[in-house]
Amino acid sequence: MSTSRVVVIDHQAPALQAAFCDYVPRVFRTADFRRWCEWGEWTDDYRAFSILEDGRVVANASVMRMCLRVEGRDVTGYQLGAVGCVPERRGHGLARVAMEAALEACGDAPVILFANKTVLDFYPRFGFAPRAQSLFGVDLPVTPSAEPAPTLELADPTVRQGLMRLASVGTPLTERFGARRHARIASWYAAANFARPLRQLREDAWVFASVEDGVLHLDDVFAAEVFDLRPYLGRLVAEPVKQVQFGFTPERWWPDARVLGEDDDADLFVRGLSLPEGPDRFPVMART
Repeated sequence: MSTSRVVVIDHQAPALQAAFCDYVPRVFRTADFRRWCEWGEWTDDYRAFSILEDGRVVANASVMRMCLRVEGRDVTGYQLGAVGCVPERRGHGLARVAMEAALEACGDAPVILFANKTVLDFYPRFGFAPRAQSLFGVDLPVTPSAEPAPTLELADPTVRQGLMRLASVGTPLTERFGARRHARIASWYAAANFARPLRQLREDAWVFASVEDGVLHLDDVFAAEVFDLRPYLGRLVAEPVKQVQFGFTPERWWPDARVLGEDDDADLFVRGLSLPEGPDRFPVMART
């Protein structure tokens, strides 16, 4: 007969990390943490509250400690991720037990999470409230430049160190509601092959960007200061485009960007956090 217990998995427990990495694709299919672990990106900011049965993780709720940006202030908070249960053990309340353990560790600090649409009724039971997410963009003809922006490979440890350095000194993407110093979260997207290419616009400005369906998508900007992006956009396209979309609230980088609609793929929930009214988009590269 199997026995269940909650364990806290951190960056100093490689055997338990391996069990967690086995769990993730069983619940989320395309997600993977193995390469991120191999890169050494799992630090003490990330902890997994896992239910173990016979050495296997069967349910989990992970906690990422991070710096949130709220109305011009830095706020220490947490983001939950990898919340779920393996198919054969669902219906026994195991995900709820993992959630309770994770939230207890967060204390009174603000907590946010992104949920898929199959479990939207699960999180309000824990005091979370939904927060709409908007899509921002601008209609702008962009033609290719003679000098394309170099592509940087985050598999290279020196590139990861450079991204960390830019994130530590860089300017916030937004003052309304966003994140700061989230390079390790961004590196997870690259390690899992979910990120757009990382391009170097200039020495102190790196962006995750690519063209999709004739639209230039700027998912994130890691830069020492805010500057006019317009002269640089041609370095990010190989063919002309007519629209730019942003993976964050762009009021600092593009004040006249307009709301294109609601982000139907992003269901954000917040707990213990008072946020300003009006449209926003939590940075896509800062979501766990």
